Amino acid sequence: MAKDLAREVGYVYVDTGAMYRSVTLYALRNGIFTNNVIDEEALRQQMANIQISFKFNAETGRPDTYLNGELVEHDIRTMEVSNHVSPIATLGFVREAMVAQQQQMGKDKGVVMDGRDIGTVVFPDAELKVFVTASAKVRAQRRYDELKAKGMEADFDEILKNVEERDYIDSHREVSPLRKADDAIELDNSNMTIAEQKQWLMDRFNEAVKA
Repeated sequence: MAKDLAREVGYVYVDTGAMYRSVTLYALRNGIFTNNVIDEEALRQQMANIQISFKFNAETGRPDTYLNGELVEHDIRTMEVSNHVSPIATLGFVREAMVAQQQQMGKDKGVVMDGRDIGTVVFPDAELKVFVTASAKVRAQRRYDELKAKGMEADFDEILKNVEERDYIDSHREVSPLRKADDAIELDNSNMTIAEQKQWLMDRFNEAVKA
């Protein structure tokens, strides 16, 4: 939804979840996880070496994620990264670094930003906040279909378990927990088509522009 809206109105799209996934990929590649335990001090010392950017892909019509100049859009979507991202995202120094990058990206406005703390922490004064939700099973099915369409291995039960665990961890973390901003509009898209979602979001965007 966010990617499509950004493309249609000519805004920059920023997937903040991809940023935390990129940090996780870096940690996995650089031995910062040992038996699924994070070496927090090692990661803290290397945060300055982690630069994340987005570049528009003309073939897909959407932005790709780059980690230190390397295209990692495929690598950050694996289940290995999914299973490790929430512990990384709970670390205060990681969130501080990512929020600083996100706020820099959005300082000139004209941005659609997608993430679990955008309306509450990153841009509490955003002109339009949409809190999108759906049942865990629906989201797991969507992720399963997405991975299969990309030719990647996928197990529905594993994905569902991961979705439920991430929801719990992100909702209960001390730093920037997942919650709906008081002035956000909630959308449960469990039973909506993509076309219906796009129209709903465009209507809300037009209302915000006119306000």
